[in-house]
Amino acid sequence: MTAPASAERAAGVTTVAVLGSTGSIGRQALEVAAAEPRRLAIVALAAGAGLERLCEQARALKPAALALESAADARVARARLEAAAPGAQVTVGRGAAARLAAECDADVVLNGVVGAAGLEASLAALSRGKRLALANKETLVVGGELVRRALQRGGELVPVDSEHSAALQCLGGRPPAEVGRLTLTASGGALRDHPDWRRAEVLAHPVWSMGPRITVDSALLFNKGLELIEAGWLFDLGWEQLDAVLHPQALIHALVRFRDGSTVLQAAPPDMRLPIRLALTWPEHGGGAVAPLEPAALAGLTFAPIAPRRHPAFDLALAAGRRGGTAPCALNAADEVAVARFLAGEIPLGAVPEVLERVLERHRDGPVESLEQLREVDAWARDAARATAVGA
Repeated sequence: MTAPASAERAAGVTTVAVLGSTGSIGRQALEVAAAEPRRLAIVALAAGAGLERLCEQARALKPAALALESAADARVARARLEAAAPGAQVTVGRGAAARLAAECDADVVLNGVVGAAGLEASLAALSRGKRLALANKETLVVGGELVRRALQRGGELVPVDSEHSAALQCLGGRPPAEVGRLTLTASGGALRDHPDWRRAEVLAHPVWSMGPRITVDSALLFNKGLELIEAGWLFDLGWEQLDAVLHPQALIHALVRFRDGSTVLQAAPPDMRLPIRLALTWPEHGGGAVAPLEPAALAGLTFAPIAPRRHPAFDLALAAGRRGGTAPCALNAADEVAVARFLAGEIPLGAVPEVLERVLERHRDGPVESLEQLREVDAWARDAARATAVGA
């Protein structure tokens, strides 16, 4: 999967491969690139199962490489993608995104794949010494140790998540020893003011437009717990240096308190186009990804601690993060299954943390050793989550 050496690169254009191009992050990444054609060029696209939308994107962008992880008929899917982008190298089947990440001729691989499947693609990109613009949460939650080893051999990782992008800007390259506390903010999700969250409607986030799983995870604050696990790996910080607070206005995304007593914070409108562009062009703060905030917009902001035991899924994510090893892998897999069961109407919302707790209790922790080992833990936890009976 080699794109032709381009005059674009000679002219200073950054070439980009977008994994998960048909999802929310992927589509916004394409919008960011389209707004700056002299700065960013899309050369490869990968999707999970969205053949129709991937064909549309291929016809519009004519990338050099295309990948589709799952198709009802692989031969038909391949033929349609080849027709949509004549001359493109097309891969269809499990592991297609990882192959594209390793083999495509792109300066940056943006990983917007949803779920644990994104880890393999992240490792593939890093193994080739590429910049990984990371929007796949599970890469670090599940495989942080493997990613750390990969980075020691080359490659670069820049976060796309809004809070981690904000933390990167606040830290300014300072060493972990100078950091007293990194605080990530949480809007509180759809349930922040709900008196009985266990039986609430959650698929309408008050700030962000996201997919159904992450919307549920945000409502339960499980997502914020995973972000703290990620932050530890990203910035080499211990749990005593990590914190999260509720901030319903969602204008401050991270705060860093240094050991000298000073605090640096990052403020921006809640718009994913900003962290996406920053990850693609870091450390450049060019372009005009979002409208700037005026000082008056920061008046009246509020912050509050996350109350203990109010958000049991958040507490479980922190517990798994502190245990380390394979515990976060098991918990994340259980969450994917439990949220899917909730969305299918099989269990009530309040049962999701119950499933997570029971799977985590049964899991036997071990050190992270390999991708294959993590696949086995993931499979075990999914089976355990499906088999877990919970009360209504």
